[in-house]
Amino acid sequence: MHNFQAHTEKIRKEMLEQIGVSSIDDLFQQIPQKARTGTLNLPEPKSELEASVEVESIAAQNKTNYLNFMGAGAYDHFIPAAVGEITSRFEFNTAYTPYQAEISQGTLQAIYEFQSLICNLTGMEVATASHYDAATACAEAILMSLRINKGKVLVSDCLNPQYIDVIKTYLWAKNTDVEFLKSNNLKLDTNELKTKIESGEYSCFLMQMPNFYGSLEDIDKIKEIFTNTKTILISCVNPMTLSVLKPPSEYGAQIVVGDTQVFGCPLNFGGAYCGFMACLDKYKRQLPGRIVGRTLDKDGNRAFCLTLQAREQHIRREKATGNICSNQGLNALTAVVYLALMGENGLRDVAGLSSKNAHDFAVGLQKAGFKVLNENFFNEFVIEVENSDEFLLELKKNNILGGVKLDDKKILVALTEKNSTDSQKKYLNVLGV
Repeated sequence: MHNFQAHTEKIRKEMLEQIGVSSIDDLFQQIPQKARTGTLNLPEPKSELEASVEVESIAAQNKTNYLNFMGAGAYDHFIPAAVGEITSRFEFNTAYTPYQAEISQGTLQAIYEFQSLICNLTGMEVATASHYDAATACAEAILMSLRINKGKVLVSDCLNPQYIDVIKTYLWAKNTDVEFLKSNNLKLDTNELKTKIESGEYSCFLMQMPNFYGSLEDIDKIKEIFTNTKTILISCVNPMTLSVLKPPSEYGAQIVVGDTQVFGCPLNFGGAYCGFMACLDKYKRQLPGRIVGRTLDKDGNRAFCLTLQAREQHIRREKATGNICSNQGLNALTAVVYLALMGENGLRDVAGLSSKNAHDFAVGLQKAGFKVLNENFFNEFVIEVENSDEFLLELKKNNILGGVKLDDKKILVALTEKNSTDSQKKYLNVLGV
């Protein structure tokens, strides 16, 4: 503990002499005197009890009792109490990079299980140790495609707009233009897509399934388009849907990305979440970030290690496949715990119930005279109203977050297993139905 003891006057004097100043005040001469004088406008100190009471009174100003029908990339699923109980255990106190990696067998195993579960869900052969969120995973997947395959970048305009913004920033820094494929009735225009892919000009195409508007894309047509083409198909997915929908591997995706927020991660005012990336084995050396592998130690016992880590911390920066150095270890662990608790059947139940609630509610809205614009959807759909602001404000006055405004007349509505028949009735009652 010697390093953490306060310095003596003798030590301070030696340090000051070493750096060539006579006093500590001399260290701050570049800061204007006005900024170094006076007292801070801080209240008197409080006891722990008094501080707790004040913090609770401030927190009570937050409204947390809304019925939530919002989605657009962040979904309000039920989280079993066991998830937080397990992930908050002392063994998992830090989620940061294991610099002495092989000593951190628990952390490495959790990451390995995360990778394995992502591969099982997506049908891919290799997955990374996780990424910041789906937006950065999308951008990194495009950069990965450009390392593999030269050409232009094509992105569906049915992709989440926030993901698009991040992609634009990444590609601007790379002096690479991105072209957007226009949608048709809230879905990909597969005829236009076919024409562009057949031109052979594109390195990759990034799509979302279900897309930002909740629509299910025509995966049979997409599979046909990407058969026998060099263009890499990147699919951004909601992993919750993969328990009931075909995995991306079955419609030709070669790289799959998404966000595991749906697996036990609370909304948290928009983050932190946990992105994932998986791909075919032949592309594994172009994956950004790290990959944990399983092996045997010298005694023949199972052991985990960092297998591939082409990050800028480990190799020359210009040769690195990724420059984000931390994975979302704690949120990745949360996903592993959630999936282990739910199991295959539980996950299918959650996805099925979310989809059923959405379809039941869409029928209710249609009977009330509102137009649902999607042909096919999973648990999210777009409705048309007279005035989006007035519509959502009236619902909010009644403790209902009615959806995400898309424009003056369109609202994106999402349901999960938590949006029960009763909550749907309350929504409709506010609308006078």
